[in-house]
Amino acid sequence: MSGSGSQEPPPSRTAEEDRQLEAEQDWAAAKAFYDSLVTQRPRPPKPQNAITVAVSSRALFNLVEEQRIYEEQGVEKYVEYQQKNENDILKPGPAFYFVKALEHVNVRLLELYPDDEERFDIVLMTNNHAQVGVRLINSINHYGLTIERFCMTGGESPIGYLTAYLTNLYLSADSDKVQEAIKAGIASATMFTANKDVVYSDTQLRVAFDGDAVIFSDESEQIFKEQGLDRFFEHEQLNENKPLAQGPLKGFLEDLGKLQKKFYAKNERLNCPIRTYLVTARSAASSGARVLKTLRSWGLEIDEALFLAGAPKGPILAKIRPHIFFDDQMFHIEGAQKLGTIAAHVPYGIAQKYQKST
Repeated sequence: MSGSGSQEPPPSRTAEEDRQLEAEQDWAAAKAFYDSLVTQRPRPPKPQNAITVAVSSRALFNLVEEQRIYEEQGVEKYVEYQQKNENDILKPGPAFYFVKALEHVNVRLLELYPDDEERFDIVLMTNNHAQVGVRLINSINHYGLTIERFCMTGGESPIGYLTAYLTNLYLSADSDKVQEAIKAGIASATMFTANKDVVYSDTQLRVAFDGDAVIFSDESEQIFKEQGLDRFFEHEQLNENKPLAQGPLKGFLEDLGKLQKKFYAKNERLNCPIRTYLVTARSAASSGARVLKTLRSWGLEIDEALFLAGAPKGPILAKIRPHIFFDDQMFHIEGAQKLGTIAAHVPYGIAQKYQKST
């Protein structure tokens, strides 16, 4: 019966709700601490609001010689070498200029939105030992990078921390760790250094993406690999109005688009410090419409779409000079490298099966 005057006790909070409440309280305490400091450096954004890019030390800096010592002489000699040379500044690695470009975008965002926290947050995510941290800090400060968050796991894999840091993109020179992160559902890529020195824009972040198995799923590429080009064209035309499923880097393209719209809202479209490119081996007439309609259905814009119909990507990328180019196939990565493009391999989709078998 109702109307007895008794009320049911409110439902108890779940463990997840308790964890979120504790996290909010911890962040509020950290914010209060930062607010009490007098500093010209911007306070790190709240992780829930930031676009977090986790970068390994070997992606950020050139550690080829240090890695050789580690592999040939072991961890103790490696740590000893790093400590002896901690005042020697490390040279830039493959992700360095990408990170610099991200930080330029942050500067522009803070000029337009000084109280807004929706911007990039760079985290150094490395399995280095803490004793190596001084050299990394010295190098970061030398170049004027704003990297406040470090995760140094002392030889253990850092992959488990990517989720805790709310990572949107993970870049590493270690392909095994990247594959582990991809399997965990985190947008990730293996960085490769360009074979030529190239001057990159210091006023505009340029990001180039392949389409299939990068922005989109590999569903269409499966048909191409297993049934041939004619069947692929037929399939794409039949399914022109059916959006492709998302691929591992769709979320990062979406993040870039959100930031672009913040500049557009301030009438800065023509002076936007972010530019995106689709560089695909697809043919425009035979299979391009589905790609463009998929992006439209997602509400995403791409600044430039280049359909190469099987032509090499290297010359086009050399013209674009992106800070990073994402592709799922190593022969595109290698072709881009030869002409001076910093490329990032996304180990996702059916192409990985064919690369392993060749």
